[in-house]
Amino acid sequence: MSAGSHPRAQPVGYFRRLLPLVAIIILAAVGFYTIGGEISFDALVRHRTAIDTFVTGHRVLAVLAYVGIYIVTVALSLPGATFLTVAGGFLFGVAVGATAAVLGATIGATLIFLAARTALGEPLLRWAGPRANKLASEFREEAFRYLLFLRLVPVFPFFIVNLVPAFAGVRLGPFVAATALGIIPAAIAFAFAGTGLDSVITAQVAAYHQCLGSGSIDCRMIFDPVDILTPQMISALVVLGLLVLIPVVVKRWRARSPNTM
Repeated sequence: MSAGSHPRAQPVGYFRRLLPLVAIIILAAVGFYTIGGEISFDALVRHRTAIDTFVTGHRVLAVLAYVGIYIVTVALSLPGATFLTVAGGFLFGVAVGATAAVLGATIGATLIFLAARTALGEPLLRWAGPRANKLASEFREEAFRYLLFLRLVPVFPFFIVNLVPAFAGVRLGPFVAATALGIIPAAIAFAFAGTGLDSVITAQVAAYHQCLGSGSIDCRMIFDPVDILTPQMISALVVLGLLVLIPVVVKRWRARSPNTM
């Protein structure tokens, strides 16, 4: 009986492990085509009065709602997470906005990390060749430092950094710690930029109405949070990331150097 049922149990068990990841992919597709466009500068301007009223009258609830929106955005890899951080500074100030952004981003990243690790982590490691398994093992050995570097340096897409550790079999603790710490500098910078968003909104609204007045039909309000990433800021984050990796480089160098004792 057990011999006959075992072959059927394996596919069923693996399908159950895939369910969380499949659910996230489906929700991400639905979210992209429904609310993806609402996480934007234009949406903030259009709903500003209602948002300001809600934040003023229900500040704690507004922060919780903001964290919830951030969690969903990151977990489903929807566009707009960077702008959400800027908006957090605009709505709540640097301290609360950056803290809420870090909390939401960390929880959202953890959800997709756990779903990917449960569904694909172990199978991929089993199917991968010796070289891939060796690289995964080296990554796990210094997971916290590698992840901290990947979070600090803003050239790596956030959702990719959520998935790579999952496929490498990284433990939950180092992933959460490195994610939370690694996104703090950029979160503070973006939230601080958000405190000056009021003047940007005023200028963009004026330019938008001027555009409409000229008879143009292609009038938009534009704000790209990526513009905040100045060369100086990117350089500072890269330096921080490289400093994190110094102990790893020293350790590898000592391991490969001949023993002169």
